[in-house]
Amino acid sequence: MASKIFTPTNQIRLTNIATVRLKKGGKRFEIACYRNKVVSWRNKEEKDLDEVLQTHTVFSNVSKGQTAKKEDLISAFNTEDQTKICLEILEKGELQVSDKERTQHLETTFKEIASLVSGKCINPETKRPYTISMIEQAMRDIHFSVNPHRNAKQQALDVIRQLKQSNNIPIQQAQMRVQLTISAKDAKKFKEKMNKLSTAPHIENEEFLGSSMQLICSIDPGVFRELDDLLSSETRGQGQLELLSLMDVAEEDETLNDLQEEKTND
Repeated sequence: MASKIFTPTNQIRLTNIATVRLKKGGKRFEIACYRNKVVSWRNKEEKDLDEVLQTHTVFSNVSKGQTAKKEDLISAFNTEDQTKICLEILEKGELQVSDKERTQHLETTFKEIASLVSGKCINPETKRPYTISMIEQAMRDIHFSVNPHRNAKQQALDVIRQLKQSNNIPIQQAQMRVQLTISAKDAKKFKEKMNKLSTAPHIENEEFLGSSMQLICSIDPGVFRELDDLLSSETRGQGQLELLSLMDVAEEDETLNDLQEEKTND
C-alpha cells in the first residue's frame, strides 16, 4: 500500500515572492507580496492591494508556508481580520531581500535618478544638458547614497540640491515658460511682488491688450506654485496662468498636474 504524504493544514506554498516581515508582541509575522510592488505601494504609485499581495494571509514563516496562529494575531493586532493585519505589516514591516537583489535595486535606482536629473537640468554656462554618465560621476563625487525606501523622483530633487550646494558642477533646472494675463490696472503692483518671489521670474515679453496685460516669463519650476498663488490673490481670481512648456513640470511637483487640470476645467 502506497504511503500518503501528510501536509500540515497551516502550510501554504508560494513561489516568486517578496516577503515583508514585522515583529510584534514577541512574534514574527510575514506577508507574501509580488516582487517590485511593495515599493510602488509605499510610494502610492500602486493603489490596488490585490496587485501587491499574493494572498490576504498572514504567515509566521512565508518561506516554509506556515500561516500565523489565530491566537497570535489577536494577541498582537487585537483583530483576526487578515486584510487589516496585512495592511499594517505592509506599512510598517521590513522588506526582505537578498544581498544580490538589494545591490541590483540600488544600482538600477542610481541610474534612474541620474537619468531624471539629466533630463531636468542643464549646464547654465553652456545651456546644454548633461549626459547621464556625467551626472552619475557627479553623484559619486558628492558620495550620494540611494535610499531604497524613497522613489527615484524624490531623490532626483535631492541630488539637484546637493549638486548645487557642492559646486561640484555648474547646474540648474531647465526653465519653464508661462504666460500670464492680468488686468492692466493690477499689472504694476503684480510685477513688483512677482520680482520678490523666492526665485524671480525672467520676463521675456510684455504686451498690453486693451484693458489687459500679457506677460511671457521663464521661471524655475519650483516657483510655479508661488506664482500661481500670487496671481490668484492679487487679481482676486481673475488672472490667468498658462503653461507654455510642461517639460519640467510633471516630475518637479505632482501638484502641478492638478493645477493644470483645474485650469483646463475652468
